[in-house]
Amino acid sequence: MTAPAALKTAFVLGGGGVLGATQIGAMRALLQRGITPDLVVGTSIGAINGSFVAAEPSEDGIEALGELWAGLGSGRLLFDTGTSRGRRRWRPGRLRTHLYSPGPLLRILRQELPVQTFEELQVPFQCVAASVEHAVSHWFSSGKLPEAIAASCAVPGLFPAMRIGDEHFFDGGLVHSIPVGRAVSLGATDVYVLQVGRVEQALSPPRWPWQVGQVTFEIARRHRYLEEIASVPDRVRLHVLPTGTSDAPMVSLLHINRAFVLGRVNSAYDAAHAYLDEEERRSS
Repeated sequence: MTAPAALKTAFVLGGGGVLGATQIGAMRALLQRGITPDLVVGTSIGAINGSFVAAEPSEDGIEALGELWAGLGSGRLLFDTGTSRGRRRWRPGRLRTHLYSPGPLLRILRQELPVQTFEELQVPFQCVAASVEHAVSHWFSSGKLPEAIAASCAVPGLFPAMRIGDEHFFDGGLVHSIPVGRAVSLGATDVYVLQVGRVEQALSPPRWPWQVGQVTFEIARRHRYLEEIASVPDRVRLHVLPTGTSDAPMVSLLHINRAFVLGRVNSAYDAAHAYLDEEERRSS
């Protein structure tokens, strides 16, 4: 879908795995206040959530997305190891570069998304992935949605690089963790940032080998995000919505559960309403 000439309000959805449940609560609050997007941009888990709100930018659309998340939290299969039912233990060398197949994610997107192409969306939507061959960010804005979203979610080591055409793509968080700059470049003047809470939490030196990659990646993603925030022109109103929680653990999507999802959704919902109340008070 071609972006309109006079964009105004943008929803920017960052990455963050299972913590992306916070974005559901924030979007629900925004839509209840009559704040609807003219543009949606997303990265990784934010690409999944963003595609749903772009397909149906209404409270009903967000409720459907919330039900999908609750279903995943109740044990719905999201990952497998390349076996028929995902039950057999992964064997080194079997999949070589990754642990999980993108098949279950693609199946869920094909089954649950209200539409299957960018052109069918009600609101212009773009998601980002990292091109392996060209070592640059690649923004998807046309064609098939499930494949583009899966590319934006292809976390290195967990999933294989997603092949689309003659290129391979990894997780969009490698190049744009919270793509504020993209929304601004597309003409947005009122930008609502739906981050998952990690940028609010202080980092600590890694204590275990597996934490080294997590911490270094987090440093890189925060640096890029802060650079983008600093470069936002004065004409743009920027709203960084709080998550309502004081912690943002590195929780794997493999360990998602319904209570965690609902807790994140409700906390973000309440925090977003409080934030918007304060904005209204200051402007009155």
